[in-house]
Amino acid sequence: MESDIEVVKDAGYNSIVPLDEFLAAGIHIGTQQKTKDMMKFVYRVRTDGLYVLDIQSTDERIRSVAALLAKYDPTKILIVSARQYGHHPVQMLAKTIGARAKVGRFIPGTLTNPVLDLYTEPDIVMVTDPHGDNQAVKEAVSIGIPVIALCDTNNSTSNVDLIIPTNNKGRKALSLVYYLTAKQTTGLKGIPFNYKLEDFETEL
Repeated sequence: MESDIEVVKDAGYNSIVPLDEFLAAGIHIGTQQKTKDMMKFVYRVRTDGLYVLDIQSTDERIRSVAALLAKYDPTKILIVSARQYGHHPVQMLAKTIGARAKVGRFIPGTLTNPVLDLYTEPDIVMVTDPHGDNQAVKEAVSIGIPVIALCDTNNSTSNVDLIIPTNNKGRKALSLVYYLTAKQTTGLKGIPFNYKLEDFETEL
């Protein structure tokens, strides 16, 4: 296995957490497929065919997402994850910033059918995977609200307004992205944040 240490463009870049924490979580490990949409976030391809994401871009986008979320009424933020490893970290992010979470199957009409008991009217939606959470993305687009998405190298991003390039399948990667998003957002809003990364990790 070759080293993944060189996964940032600027050696002097000051990341939110030490680079080895990003590496340990596998945030940079993409898939063996890449889309044209995600090429700009790919740092290189490994000898085993896996595309490696640029950690600096991931770090910068987490900051951008936190800055955006901090501008919204938290009760109008909806965070979604069909992906199992995203359930707990999504619920933790929602809890820490005061947002709403929907995990598991996204019921059609949740954002578009006022007759449904679970109907909700967010001002912005954040999804764990634009493919797995396609129904939420589609409904958000149809009502004209912004979509934030964690996107891996194989994701199409045509309906995504703000991308966090990351491994969006790994347990540790998802917990770290959502933990850092929560930490950054609460920091910007002056909300106490007394959690550790472990608090955001899905138990095996």
